[in-house]
Amino acid sequence: MKNQIIRDTSLETQSVGRAFLRYLVPSILGMLLVALNVVVDGVMVGNKLGSVALAGVGIASPVYTLFLAISIWISIGGATIYSQAMGAKKVTKAKQVFSQSVTLIVLITLVIGVIAFIFREQLIYALGANAETYPYVSAYLKVKLLFGFVFTLENTLSVFVRNDGSPNRSMAAQITFALANIVINFIVLYVLELGVAAVAFGTIIAAFLGMLVLLPHFLKKSSNLKLRKFKWNKKLVITTLVIGFSSFIAEVGVSVFTVAHNITLERFGGTASVSAFSILNYIHSVVLLAFLGLGSAIQPLISYYHGGKLEDQKRQTLKIAVWTAIGVGALLLVVAQVFTAPIVSIFGTFSNEVTNIAVNGIKIFVFAYVFMGINFVMMTYFQSITHIKMAIWVTAAREMILMSLFIMTLPHFLGINGVWMSVPLAEFIVLITIYFYYKKFIIGRVPLLRKVV
Repeated sequence: MKNQIIRDTSLETQSVGRAFLRYLVPSILGMLLVALNVVVDGVMVGNKLGSVALAGVGIASPVYTLFLAISIWISIGGATIYSQAMGAKKVTKAKQVFSQSVTLIVLITLVIGVIAFIFREQLIYALGANAETYPYVSAYLKVKLLFGFVFTLENTLSVFVRNDGSPNRSMAAQITFALANIVINFIVLYVLELGVAAVAFGTIIAAFLGMLVLLPHFLKKSSNLKLRKFKWNKKLVITTLVIGFSSFIAEVGVSVFTVAHNITLERFGGTASVSAFSILNYIHSVVLLAFLGLGSAIQPLISYYHGGKLEDQKRQTLKIAVWTAIGVGALLLVVAQVFTAPIVSIFGTFSNEVTNIAVNGIKIFVFAYVFMGINFVMMTYFQSITHIKMAIWVTAAREMILMSLFIMTLPHFLGINGVWMSVPLAEFIVLITIYFYYKKFIIGRVPLLRKVV
């Protein structure tokens, strides 16, 4: 088949600032509504079912995050190659990557979901559940393990639609998912008075509705996203997995973050500390989604510019994104310091012990956001220009290696405050390593020893 020349030429004719806003606004709005959905879920569960149920859903959340991680791994890896190929006018290759990526994500999440369901009891206790939280964790996981592939497929399709030049439709799907989930869970909890299993199923239904919003894009004649028969291309599959691996680590790191904090806080502060962390974790999920929205905005741009060898546009995009991350991080720090107690109270009326632990933890933890946004931007940048080793280092170091090191050591000297300090310290150190790498390999243009792709 001949390579058709079909491109998103607006990326070459628009100014970098305008192109950045074109992708940033839908990405941020979409992610903020998803974030609102996460918070409202927490508010409704906490107010209707209580702090133990809230803790149970929080303990189960790493499984949801794992499915998200797998979908982002494949979708970002595939979409990066897709946009690079479009920038280089290799549309046939781009279409093949799309078909392979969608097939791969469905197969992987179905297999993992079934296996995890069979061994769910062992999984529940491994996640940090105790006798109090076990029933809630179990009820939530049964649904998410069997039907999680619906969410992963919707997320994958949304990423590709954004990379195919339709960020607004991708945003519309996210908005549909978020608002539908809020409405469904309100009905489930306050009208039908059901439990956390119904809450989990509501998320699956909402994801399916979001998928329906994406459907018209695939039916357009101008769309490059068409499922077709294909022969597995081993090289493309490996390249997809390699490029997307840093995004996978970033999401798995969220699970590591949650499990490590749950286990450590259970040890040093009991169920009250775990409940307090559940509140912080809902807030943290919002911030992560905001930064993910920023990364989602620059990924199609950097990948396209890189594939088309448009170096000036690439550098300008990075500069704008970094300054945006700095501004967002500073704003979050100020807001969290000033309005900590009102923010905590949104999630319900808790004991003074839970409230005090949550307020103190948030005030310390939010210093991480000053550095985290920049790290997100730089990870996406390295990933999009195929500096894969550095992209992997950024994600693994900040969310696994350094965070785990600090959370295992600092609480022995500082108690619970050591838990809250672990992430800010990890983010700061990673930012220092990024500075020196960028100065040497990007500004200094020292050739890398090996090109990944």
